[in-house]
Amino acid sequence: MHSPLETGTSVRDALDGAITAIAAAGCETPRLDAEVLLADVLGVGREQLITGSVSASAGGAGDRELLVAGPAVRAFQDAVRRRAVEREPVAYITGRRHFRRLELTVDRRALIPRPETELLVESGLGLPAGARVLDVGTGSGAVALALKDERPDLRVSGSDRSEPALELARLNASKLELDVQWLHADLLEDVGEFDAILSNPPYVAEPERARLAPEIVRHEPHEALFAGADGLSCIRALLDQLAKLADVRFLAMEVGAGQARTVAELTRAAGFDAIRFERDLARIQRVMIAERNR
Repeated sequence: MHSPLETGTSVRDALDGAITAIAAAGCETPRLDAEVLLADVLGVGREQLITGSVSASAGGAGDRELLVAGPAVRAFQDAVRRRAVEREPVAYITGRRHFRRLELTVDRRALIPRPETELLVESGLGLPAGARVLDVGTGSGAVALALKDERPDLRVSGSDRSEPALELARLNASKLELDVQWLHADLLEDVGEFDAILSNPPYVAEPERARLAPEIVRHEPHEALFAGADGLSCIRALLDQLAKLADVRFLAMEVGAGQARTVAELTRAAGFDAIRFERDLARIQRVMIAERNR
């Protein structure tokens, strides 16, 4: 890419124009979005956008002004257009998303990992050494890979019924050099034996579709989002299968706002007798943790 250290538009002017366009489109975090996109185009950190300079190479004469010039101008304009006009998520534009200690490749083959989903990883950190763990509906592989990264002693697998999503998970595993087994499966059908199940299943009710942000509805895979009239069709199917798998002693599952009570009842019916919920930063009961003690 053409060096930004040539005659061109200042970082401040480039950001001001982008922030105005992104804000006018109704995006919630226009400054953050603009800064992330420009930093990506220039190949620098966001902190360097704030200082407006980069360090010269060895033997140089100190810091030099950071400018937006050459091919970077068009690349940034295109990124802003995708964000403001098409309402494409920033993570899909840059192709990257940080999740716990990892930087994942992301694209439309799978949902963008959310901060609240990190609670699923935390739930698995206390599992016994060597436990067999399956991340059901793994998508980009975020949960399975983060768990393996932080608990390398665990035998971690990830499953998905979407082969394109599994291709993305495999790509991330290869890039991160993490040993996770990937299974093409519909929930728990023919996946083998596991001690623990983690899952971020589809849980958005169909009537909620019209109220979701354009970033979600236009760009993220619907099969990973929507789950029937009440948002519980996939969760019911998963728990119906778990009711027949007594070897699974531990379950952690992300659920939607307002679903905790119903999901807890369904989980008890599936044979789990110790159930609790972890709340996300919005204080929503977001991740259910259930165990079989008998």
